[in-house]
Amino acid sequence: MLHGRRILLIISGGIAAYKSLDLIRRLKERGAAVRCILTQGAQQFITPLSAAALSGEAVHTELFSLIAESEMGHLRLAQQSDVLVVAPASADLIAKMAGGLADDLASAVLLASDKPVLVAPAMNFRMWQHAATQDNLAVLARRGVKRVGPNEGALAENESGMGRVAEPLEIVAAIEAIFAASATLAGRRALVTSGPTHEPIDPVRYIANRSSGKQGHAIAAALARLGADCLLVSGPTEELDPPGVRVVRVSTAREMLAACETALPVDVAVCAAAVADWRPEPAPAKLKKKDGGAPPLKLVENPDILARLSEAGNRRPRLVIGFAAETENVIENARAKRVKKGCDWILANDVSAASGVFGGEDNTIHLLDAAGVEDWPALSKRDVGDRLAQRIAAVLAPKAAE
Repeated sequence: MLHGRRILLIISGGIAAYKSLDLIRRLKERGAAVRCILTQGAQQFITPLSAAALSGEAVHTELFSLIAESEMGHLRLAQQSDVLVVAPASADLIAKMAGGLADDLASAVLLASDKPVLVAPAMNFRMWQHAATQDNLAVLARRGVKRVGPNEGALAENESGMGRVAEPLEIVAAIEAIFAASATLAGRRALVTSGPTHEPIDPVRYIANRSSGKQGHAIAAALARLGADCLLVSGPTEELDPPGVRVVRVSTAREMLAACETALPVDVAVCAAAVADWRPEPAPAKLKKKDGGAPPLKLVENPDILARLSEAGNRRPRLVIGFAAETENVIENARAKRVKKGCDWILANDVSAASGVFGGEDNTIHLLDAAGVEDWPALSKRDVGDRLAQRIAAVLAPKAAE
């Protein structure tokens, strides 16, 4: 459930801060990526070094840190997370959240985020019972902030009562429940192609292209995070298999087509692979260098996977999406390709050498459909995957609701 999820853990002041270290470990065990913010109060109980050692990520403490702002600004820190978890959440930070204050890094990130927020309150029982705290929690609840705990039990200073922070596994379960509620593609089947294809010239040589598979793999991972049963048909790539995704590895265009046709029927197909347009007739043995120039290569057109899936008859996916990797006239060529292939959407991008898209971490997408062109800002390939998955989910209502 948490594989590949990006969790921003905000640790506020209080003796319960020590439990956040175990929470980091529990989240990492489940495959989550954890970044941490420590308030000034939290640093009185645990160190940034401890949180960094367990999370494997830099720990953020200062709103106006020049180094942090140049590497990971507080706005990006908020945006590049799937959920914000405040554990422990002190009465002070809860009050700041309710009042919309932003006078330190933790409160500024919380105010700047549009992602789900979970708080795990921890405080003295008198502070918990105070009308101000209860009013603040009611305000946060109306805004959609989720809460886990607190529990009743032993507190600091040999006192006991309501205010003990929820246990790490309780917090993990609450985080998992948030993601389960957002599984808008649960019950849907998705097919994604990714990477290049290798078309053999002889037993040791082949024709290929510069596709890394990063974008296709990111799309498959995003669909799986929304609950889809996702099959990734991948050409040769160094990318790791996305969590929660079934993977079929192929080499050639014909192998990729066969794997796609075997996977049908599906609800959505995303053809992100850079499939070779042509293949040579491979020689049975290694071609030798001879006087008189290079041997001629007879090229044969490869099957058009996007067009085949778009015309698959009663097995056609409800939504077929292709990519148009262009080096010039990006929109014009993509518009013509959508009509020619018969697909529903085309995601056009500039893959010229200057763009850095092939093998890079970022992408700039123009989505073309029957309504026109939707220009997306420059995004990481993971964020492109998330945005596309959300758009797909808006079309494919969950089966549970049907």
